[in-house]
Order: sequence, then structure tokens, then C-alpha cells
Amino acid sequence: MPRRRRRHRFDLNADVNVVSLIDVMLLLLVIFMITAPLMQGGADIQLPQANAKPIESKDGLSIAINSRGEIFVGEQRMSFSEFRVSFKALSKNRTRNGVYLRADKNVPYGTFAQVMSVLNVNGISNVALVWAPEEIH
Repeated sequence: MPRRRRRHRFDLNADVNVVSLIDVMLLLLVIFMITAPLMQGGADIQLPQANAKPIESKDGLSIAINSRGEIFVGEQRMSFSEFRVSFKALSKNRTRNGVYLRADKNVPYGTFAQVMSVLNVNGISNVALVWAPEEIH
């Protein structure tokens, strides 16, 4: 008697299980939401507060001075001597809309004046001083 072979036939399931993909996507979204503010480069600055009319934000060259006197041109950190020597090359074609200068509230006036003198020597006349809005108690 010939033996019959039993074959179990499984139906093909062509559905894609997206539940695990959604879980991974949400996990990545949470990770990026938490780390994105930490990844912002530049200087850690406590801006002085003042009550003044806000300026319009344009694409200009951003310069920041932190409390240790380090100068940041965009994301690039440098000492004052490096800033003085390389500012002209760094600012080429980036100062059409002006310069935004942010200085920590603890920066000595002399350091601020030195940075302003470098801007003046290089013919930069459109300088916007950036500060935090004054908190009204």
C-alpha cells in the first residue's frame, strides 16, 4: 500500500507587521527630541536683560562672547587673537545682512570693546546687539 505523503499547506501571509516599526520610530523620535536641544552648538551665554523693541531676525553672521572671553563665530570657537587675525576671511560674504553680537552679561566691557573694534576696522557698521527680553515681575 503506497504511503501518502502528508503535506501541510500553509497559506502565504503577505501582510507587513508595522507595529514594531512604529514602536522603533516613536522611540527614535523621543531620543531625538531629548538630544536635539543638547546638540545645539555655540556658546553657553546668559544674555543681559533689557526692555527694547525686538529686532527682525535675518541671515547674518552670529558672533558670541562667553563669560570666559572665548569668541564664537557661528559654531567656531577661538581666542581674541585668532578672531582678530581671521575675522576678515571668516566674514567674507556672510555680513551682507549684518552681524548679530551676543555677549554674556558677565563679559568685561573691555573684551566687548575689543570685539567691536575688530568689527569697526573691518568695515562692519550694521551690528545688532542681542539680549534677552526683560522679565516683568
